[in-house]
Amino acid sequence: MAKPRLPAPLPSKEEVVRFIRESPVPVGKREIARHFRLGPGDRVALKGMLKYIEREGTVERGRNRRLAKPGSLPEVAVVEVTGTDADGEVLARPIARRDDEPAPTIYLAPERPGTPALGVGARVLARLKRIGAGAYEARIIRQIGGAPNRVLGVYDIGEQGGRLRPTDRRHRTEYAIARVDADGARPGELVLAEVLPAVRLGLRQARVVERLGNMGEPRAVSLIAIHSHDIPTEFSAEALELAERAKPVGPEGRTDLRDLPLVTIDGEDARDFDDAVWAERDTSSDNPSGWHLVVAIADVAHYVRPGDALDRSALRRGNSVYFPDRVVPMLPEALSNELCSLRPGQDRACLAVHIWIDADGRIRRHRFVRGLMRSTARLTYDQVQLARDGQSDAVTRPLMDKIIEPLYGAFAALDRARRERGTLELEMVERRVLLDRNGRVRAIEPRQRHDSHRLIEEFMIAANVAAAETLEARHQPCMYRVHDQPDPAKVEALREFLASLGYKLARGQVLRPVHFTQMVAKSRGTPHEAMVSELVLRTQAQAVYSPDNLGHFGLALTRYAHFTSPIRRYADVLVHRALIGALRLGPDGLPSGDGARFVELGQHISMTERRAAAAERDAVDRYTAAFLSDKIGQIFSGRINGVTRFGLFVKLEGSGADGLVPVRTLPFDAYFHDESRHALVGRRHKASYTIGDRVEVRLAEADPITGGLVLHLFEGKAGESPPRPPRGDRNRASRSGPASPERKGNRPDPRRRKRRRS
Repeated sequence: MAKPRLPAPLPSKEEVVRFIRESPVPVGKREIARHFRLGPGDRVALKGMLKYIEREGTVERGRNRRLAKPGSLPEVAVVEVTGTDADGEVLARPIARRDDEPAPTIYLAPERPGTPALGVGARVLARLKRIGAGAYEARIIRQIGGAPNRVLGVYDIGEQGGRLRPTDRRHRTEYAIARVDADGARPGELVLAEVLPAVRLGLRQARVVERLGNMGEPRAVSLIAIHSHDIPTEFSAEALELAERAKPVGPEGRTDLRDLPLVTIDGEDARDFDDAVWAERDTSSDNPSGWHLVVAIADVAHYVRPGDALDRSALRRGNSVYFPDRVVPMLPEALSNELCSLRPGQDRACLAVHIWIDADGRIRRHRFVRGLMRSTARLTYDQVQLARDGQSDAVTRPLMDKIIEPLYGAFAALDRARRERGTLELEMVERRVLLDRNGRVRAIEPRQRHDSHRLIEEFMIAANVAAAETLEARHQPCMYRVHDQPDPAKVEALREFLASLGYKLARGQVLRPVHFTQMVAKSRGTPHEAMVSELVLRTQAQAVYSPDNLGHFGLALTRYAHFTSPIRRYADVLVHRALIGALRLGPDGLPSGDGARFVELGQHISMTERRAAAAERDAVDRYTAAFLSDKIGQIFSGRINGVTRFGLFVKLEGSGADGLVPVRTLPFDAYFHDESRHALVGRRHKASYTIGDRVEVRLAEADPITGGLVLHLFEGKAGESPPRPPRGDRNRASRSGPASPERKGNRPDPRRRKRRRS
C-alpha cells in the first residue's frame, strides 16, 4: 500500500517571489499552493505571506487577483499591431497602458492559415505569455477591429465562382467574389476589391472596385507596390497646369555660373539630374594644397512656391519612388525631367554653394549663391571611373585634366576628413534588377560601387553640412537629417553577443561610429563577417527628419541637413526655402511662421520616406520571385540573415533574394528561439541555426504575386521532397516554443499537447 503524499513545508518568501516573477503568466493562490504542494492547513499562512509580499512591491496583483512581476501584462489583453521588426515578426503594443510606463515587446504568433493578415492599427484580443524580460508572445483569440476594408489581389475563377487571392504575403485567406460583384474582371487580372460584411459560413465576400490590368503584364509588379502602399500617382489638373506654364529663368538677379565647367555624374538608369559638381586647387596663400569646390543644385524652390498646387502635391508625396521599370516622381515631369533637370548645354536655375576645404578635407568656409548654370556634360559613375582608371572615351578624354582629375583630388581630401571623423562603414550590397525590352527580368545583380560613387557622396555631404551650418548660424529654421545614437539596450545585447565570438566592444565610454566600424573590420575574412555586419546595422537607430538637431551618428557629424536633391525629396525643398530667406536670395523663401510646422512636416516626410523604401523593396522582391519562379527545386547557397521563432530568413548568393525556411521544415526536433544568440536551437538534438551561418537551400516556392520565397534546407538529392518525421513526432517537430530548455526541460508541456488536440 502506497504511503499517502504528505504536504511540503511552507516555502520561504524568496521562493514564492521567485516562482511568481518567473512564471510566464500571472498566477493565483491555488497555482502557488499546487506548485509547492501545500496542504489546506497552510492556506492561511500563504495568504498572509502573499499580502506581505504585495505590500513590499516585489509582485503586483492584477486581474482576478492574480499575481505577477511588477509591470507585467495580464494573461488576456487587447493589443494593437504596430508593425514588424527587422526579422519580420509582427509586433504589437498593449492598449490599456499608461504613457509613462515602459512599453513591453509583444510578438504576435503567426496567424493560422485562412486568417486575414493584420495590418498596422489592427486590434486583437490575445492570450499573452511572458517569454523574457519585458517580452511577450501573443496568441490571437479574436480580432476586434481594424479588419481590411480594401484588398489588392489577383482575380480568378474556381469551381465555386470568383476568387480573390491577396498580393500581401501576410494575407493568408482568399475572398469569394460573386459574378455581379466582379465588375467584368477576367481571370488573372490585378484588382482592388472592397471587403463586404462577414457571413456566418464560407469565405468572406468582396466586390471589385478597380481593375488594374493583367497580372501577366510586367508593369503589374510596380502597380502592386504602388497600390499596396497607397503611393499617390495622380497630379491635380492645377499642379500639372502650373508645371506646364513654367518658363526657364534668365541671368537677372542671379550669379552667372555658365562659364564654370560643372558636370553631372549619375547612374546609367538615372532619370533626373539635380546636382552638378566642379573643383579646382585653391589659389589662396593661406590654404596650401587646399581645394575650392562648387556644388550646384536645381532651383526647385523657384518653381514650387509655398502653398501652391505643386507644393501641396509634392508634400503629399514627400519624395519620389523608384522602381525597376518606372518612377513615381515627386514633381510633374515638366519640372523633374525638364526645367529642374540639369541637362548638358541648357541654361538652368540653381542654388549653388562654394566650399573651401584644406588639404585634409576640413571645411574652412562656404558661400551660397542663387545662380544660372549650364552643365558641360552628363557623365555616369562607370564612365568616370573607367576614365580615372585609364580607359577614357570620347566624352571623358577632353575632360580629364581640367575636370575629372581635380574632382578626384578634392575627393581624396574629403575622404581623409571622413576617415579622421571615424564614420560608420558597413558594406551593404544593393540589388539591381535588369529588365529586357519587354519588361521581363533578364538578370539580378549586385549594384557596383566605385570611387566615383563615393566622390559624389562626399561632395553632397560637404554641401549638406554647409547648408545646416548656414541656417544654424543665422538662427533660421532647419529641417535636419538626424541619426540618433543607438539604443543602449541594443548596444548591450550586441556587446554580449560579440563577446561570445571573441570580439570586445568597448564598455564604460562613449561609443562612436568608429567603434562599430572596427568591429566589422576585425570580422572581415572570418566566418562571422556577414553576421557582425548585419547585427551592427540592426543596432543602429533609424535616420529621420527633425527641426531638433540630434546630429548624425553614422556620419559622425554634429549638424547635417539634406540640401542636394530637391527634385526627389521635399525635405530639401524646405532647406532651400530656408536658405533663400536667410540669405535674402529672393522673395520665394520660407514664409514667416512655417518653421513652427517643422515638427509635423518632419514626421510626415519621414513616414513617406519609409513608405517609399518599403514599396521599392516589395517591388524588387516580386521581380526576384518572378525571376526565380522557373527554378523551383534548384539548390542555392546563402547565409542566414534573420532568425525568428517561426523560421530562418536566408539571403541567397548572387540574386540577393531573401526567403523563409519555415521551422516546420527543419530537421526533426522541437526548436526554441535563443534571442541572445540569434539562433534556433533544437531541444533534443541541440542542432543550432545562427544568423550568419552559411547554408545550402532548395527553392520550394517562388510566388511573383506576393514576392514570397519558401526555402528548405538542402538534405539529399535535388528534386526530392523533405522527408517527414514519424507520426508521433510531427507536432513536436513543427513547434517553436519560446522558452529555454533550462526552464522547460526537454519534454513537451502536456498542457500544450492537450490544447493542440482540442
